[in-house]
Amino acid sequence: MKPFADLFPVLVFFLTYFSANTWPEAARRIADAWLVTLVQGGAIRNDLVSILLASAAAILVITAQITIKLCLRRRIGPMQWLTFVIFVLFGGATIYFQDDTFIKWKPTVLYWSFAAGLIVAERFAHKNLMRSVIEPAGVSMPEPLWRKLNFAWAIFFLFVGGLNLFVAFHLSRDVWVSFKSFGLTGLTFAFAIGQSFFLAKHMASDEPEGGAS
Repeated sequence: MKPFADLFPVLVFFLTYFSANTWPEAARRIADAWLVTLVQGGAIRNDLVSILLASAAAILVITAQITIKLCLRRRIGPMQWLTFVIFVLFGGATIYFQDDTFIKWKPTVLYWSFAAGLIVAERFAHKNLMRSVIEPAGVSMPEPLWRKLNFAWAIFFLFVGGLNLFVAFHLSRDVWVSFKSFGLTGLTFAFAIGQSFFLAKHMASDEPEGGAS
């Protein structure tokens, strides 16, 4: 359930965007009723109605998720807080300034923040964040392999952050929304699956590496 909950705001963003494009008149009425007081100048541009509604819907969903967890006194991890703050800041800026540049930069800022966190934590705090997440699941590896794994994820996050910018500013907005919603998620999932095959070789065991002779 947790992976679905994490992806729910992304799914809402996608569905709201393309629903607004499918029914533009209804989308315009909703935007004028709910968003017009939030935008600079007090008038919403026709070509931005769908992206503004999508941003607003996603912000509402992720805010509701955080609020529910707080009310239930469930732990909210640093990555969840970071995702929430960046989503609200960049989505809010998109709505207020009526400029989709902000929301297009949002995934890149998030991924690059993840990469920076992995690198900075290891270099300056001597803490391998990937190890702290994965090792409790029963994975045992030598320190050099943990460093390589941490570095691999940092490079991956840097790569997909850059890829997002290429798609966002060189292809159409419709293509970018689809890529943001499913392409980036798919790439992350595929990379994690690839890592899982590597990690499976290092599940904790009482036997020494290589097994008994």
